[in-house]
Amino acid sequence: MNDRLRAAGGWLARRAENVLALMLGAMFAVFLVQIVFRYLFNFPTGWTHEISVILWLWLVLFGSAFVTRESEEIRFDIIYGAVGPKVRRVMAIVTAVPLLILYTISLPAMADYVTFMKVERTAYLKLPFSWVYSIYLAFAVAAIARYLWLCWQALRGKAPEAFDPTKAGSGV
Repeated sequence: MNDRLRAAGGWLARRAENVLALMLGAMFAVFLVQIVFRYLFNFPTGWTHEISVILWLWLVLFGSAFVTRESEEIRFDIIYGAVGPKVRRVMAIVTAVPLLILYTISLPAMADYVTFMKVERTAYLKLPFSWVYSIYLAFAVAAIARYLWLCWQALRGKAPEAFDPTKAGSGV
């Protein structure tokens, strides 16, 4: 059963990376269309800018929620790597608790805001802003789940891994 869950999780993680790559490709294509229309045809288009901004918002929040691993998050590696496992556990808890509080407090207000924004529409594509901002709700729920898990692991005695510069990637 555990192997099936890991396999399903890996499959979902790869699909999330695929979605992220598709969004990045679409944003790049729309950006090129914007350049061609503006500078070759002298016909600026607003919809291309609107799509680029929406895709950028979704790229950042979707990627943070479903693609970025905990080990890839920004942290003070000099301090984090210099301390032992017990101190890293304390640092994980000290980081997770305030973030859990902030995300949990903001979630109902943001849900109300997203729901309220269904009456407003984007300028060119006339998309409801509730669609545009809905990704924040998925991001916040994923962040709450992530920090609950990290805090639980730290409270159970499992320290987050120390930064290993030999395993660091370029992010590509």
